[in-house]
Amino acid sequence: MRYIATGPYTPRTNGKAEKFIKTLCREWTYAMAFPNSEVINRWLPRYLSIYNRLKKQSTLGWHSTEEQLVELLR
Repeated sequence: MRYIATGPYTPRTNGKAEKFIKTLCREWTYAMAFPNSEVINRWLPRYLSIYNRLKKQSTLGWHSTEEQLVELLR
């Protein structure tokens, strides 16, 4: 793996990150009522773990991010 930086506000080159942020907001941030940002910060790692382990992605051939990463490392 390697890190690739893209320009800010450039969905054409940063589409996957933009899509993830949209999904995060739709499925988690706005789906639950959080009393304050401290609670959000405590819940975020748990949501990201679930997202990476369980959520199947059509762009990954209906595998989770974790499954795809394991496959790539074989």
